[in-house]
Amino acid sequence: MARIVPDDWKSLATTGAASRERETLALLEEALPRDYTVYHGVHWTRLHEGFSVFGEADFVIVSPAGRVMIVEQKTGFLRETPKGLVKVYMQTERNVAIALARTIEGLHRRFTAAFGAGTYFIEELLYCPDHIVRDAAIAGVNPARIVDATRKDKLVSVIREALPADETKLACAPKIHHFLADELALTPDTSALVGQAGTLVTRLAGGLATWARRLEFAPFRLRVIGTAGSGKTQLAVQVMKDAVARGQRPLYVCFNRPLADHIARVAPPEAKVANYHQLCDWIVRESGRAPDFQTSDVFERLENAFADTPIDARWQYDVLIVDEGQDFQQPWVPALERLLKPGGAWWWLEDPLQNLYMREPVALPGWTVLRESTNYRSPRDILDYLRNVVGATVPLAAGLSAGGPFDGSDISLSTYDETQTPDSCIDATKRAITQALALGFRKQDIAVLSFRGREGSVLWPLDHLGPHRLRSFTGKYDLFGNPAYREGDVLLDSIYRFKGQSAPCVILSEVDFDEFDERNARKLFVGATRATMKLIVVASQRAARHLQLGEAKEQVA
Repeated sequence: MARIVPDDWKSLATTGAASRERETLALLEEALPRDYTVYHGVHWTRLHEGFSVFGEADFVIVSPAGRVMIVEQKTGFLRETPKGLVKVYMQTERNVAIALARTIEGLHRRFTAAFGAGTYFIEELLYCPDHIVRDAAIAGVNPARIVDATRKDKLVSVIREALPADETKLACAPKIHHFLADELALTPDTSALVGQAGTLVTRLAGGLATWARRLEFAPFRLRVIGTAGSGKTQLAVQVMKDAVARGQRPLYVCFNRPLADHIARVAPPEAKVANYHQLCDWIVRESGRAPDFQTSDVFERLENAFADTPIDARWQYDVLIVDEGQDFQQPWVPALERLLKPGGAWWWLEDPLQNLYMREPVALPGWTVLRESTNYRSPRDILDYLRNVVGATVPLAAGLSAGGPFDGSDISLSTYDETQTPDSCIDATKRAITQALALGFRKQDIAVLSFRGREGSVLWPLDHLGPHRLRSFTGKYDLFGNPAYREGDVLLDSIYRFKGQSAPCVILSEVDFDEFDERNARKLFVGATRATMKLIVVASQRAARHLQLGEAKEQVA
């Protein structure tokens, strides 16, 4: 079995051309002997075209003697033209032979500079498993080194014939391995990956939104118990779009106002979107009663007033979607049911692991239950960490599955002394932002989330962290009901407000506690699962002892 570098390729669930390269990797690993090494670019940092690390080369195979073969794989259909074999990309054509020749020429130059002329051997191979080369003479590549659809079962034998195992070992063989390994260690352009990551994760998580909507039963009462990153948001948005397409009226209700504001931006304009108390306010005001938000028990009064207000046809909907159901209370269920038309469909979406208020689950007798424990959003190593650390306190977390495409995000820990002034935590958070920027994340890709609420946070009163302006909620809303934010580049929010949302790089700050109890474990889960690519934890020294990160991960403090 050949050695594959990098060796984490099996954890990547790829699509399109990447999946075909992954198939080839599996073949080479299984069929080549263990003293052959295959360097490849099918890695988590390369999600679209250009998986290649070495110019146009998809794989670089090194024999036991140190002889090198560049393999370019072209899947799908190719065109044979008078100028040679070409691959069509959207509206452009790329000459396969010219591209391969440039790659070989470039590698020759670099090998000569590194090892000296005449001390090495570079072979070439074109692998096109879906195309039959009709006229090898015009392909521009040595016909003996073309493996097309007619002889793709000969791929390994062609490679071994060109890279014999029994020839004398080259003096530069060890240096070649060092050279190629260094090439693969090139720093990825993180900012360029953010959009690609979001697209791929959305595609993966969209599976729930596809098949859950195919369920049919009457009356339609579906309780979806799905973990963070399982695709509940995509499902909610698609259900609303379906309803609008059928000429129906959908209503989406969640618990957190920030999530409602976020969903309102992505939902169809015909849908009604609100958090529960916002909805109560609308209906109570229309009945002629204006809530007094200066009283301490205003929300309880608002809930009772809504439950007592008669509902007319204008406030009834064909489809009702409740999100963040784990935060809802039992009396709210019959109050909401009055907003559903007879024969209407009711979706209830929840995640018990995100129950930060430690409320009893709402009883929904007779409902159909659908469970999804796969997280498609978070990097695999973050899920592994949460299974071990949070799962020891909250057993439900131990059963989570990682379905995302990324691994090796390397959780970072920055500690501060909780006995010192708040400046210690503030300085540690500044360093975390600097680390995130050094990794290539842009300021708009970073979310600093406080482990505390707004009232107890030492960060919330700030408008700057060092040179970085903070974008944070002011606690006020404009005339149109939109939340007002301070102008800034780096988002500052709390884990309570940021539930249901995500960011490429999350800095989970002000993590401080004496005991890692169930509530703190749930808060860690919520904060950590907001990250789609990178997680940095800023924790007090006493909390860090419970996080099991100090010995395994590099501290940036």
